[in-house]
Amino acid sequence: MSDMLTAAFLSALISGGILAGMPLLFASLGETISERGGVLNIGLEGMMLMGGYTGFVVTLYSQSHWLGLLAGAGAGLITALLMVVFCVRLGLDQIVVGIAILIAAGGFTSVLQRAQFGTTYPRLDAMSAVEIPLFAKIPVIGPSLFAQPAIVYVGFALVAVLHWVLRSTNMGLNLRAAGEKPEALDAAGVSVTAVRSIAALSAGAFAGLGGAYMSIVGAGIFVPFMTHGAGFIGIVIAMLGRGRALWVVIGSLLFGMSVSLTTALQLVGITVPIDVVNMLPFVAVLVVLVIFARQAYLPAALGLPYKRGIR
Repeated sequence: MSDMLTAAFLSALISGGILAGMPLLFASLGETISERGGVLNIGLEGMMLMGGYTGFVVTLYSQSHWLGLLAGAGAGLITALLMVVFCVRLGLDQIVVGIAILIAAGGFTSVLQRAQFGTTYPRLDAMSAVEIPLFAKIPVIGPSLFAQPAIVYVGFALVAVLHWVLRSTNMGLNLRAAGEKPEALDAAGVSVTAVRSIAALSAGAFAGLGGAYMSIVGAGIFVPFMTHGAGFIGIVIAMLGRGRALWVVIGSLLFGMSVSLTTALQLVGITVPIDVVNMLPFVAVLVVLVIFARQAYLPAALGLPYKRGIR
């Protein structure tokens, strides 16, 4: 037990939790926006795959990590246009359309990867870390929290911005109204379709950024279906976060630590079978759902299409 409290173990656990948790953070933030607007984005993982592949390819040929991350966000946003057209505009079933996007994106990125690279898997150079003076020198947590790639700090900044937008702006009020009482928002003269469209597109952009982070910063490589259920975990985190961006951060990092736990254990001489490694995040989801499911929050109009004049 004493070995598990060493500086090396704790540092590996925290840094690994951030590495694995950031894609979940971006995806969960996007899903939070989408759900608050009344759009359930089951296709979140498909958008992550599109962002992951596009971001990887752009980074590989441009040698710019930032350009790749932006391209990944753009790919997720473009994929989310399908949700806007079929669900927000045409009022089709959000779950069915989301599953279709997930399946199509998984197959599409797999075919593209195979056609472009065959059986080879080129790797990217690591994104350089940015140390925050003084804080990076703090024992254990300093190197783990304050010596990260700049996109990690951008992610935490986005959490603060989203928290402010949802709680203190008219935009956040309109978003909440679109998910709770869209007829009231319509009566106030605000387009429910426009608000929900923006919410769905924002979710796609965040999910694409999460996928790009996974392939560019996290792994440095793109492998078909590499998300391994991260999109669905992101949906769970968003629901348990009850629309609060700060809770989404905590949930994402905790799930990230459940993934990094195996690596940290290896540092203290404890070998964990690969099957257990793959299983841990989903076991964590089940445990969290059993304990906190009753506290999850879903907007009243989530998943329900809105047409003017129909109550």
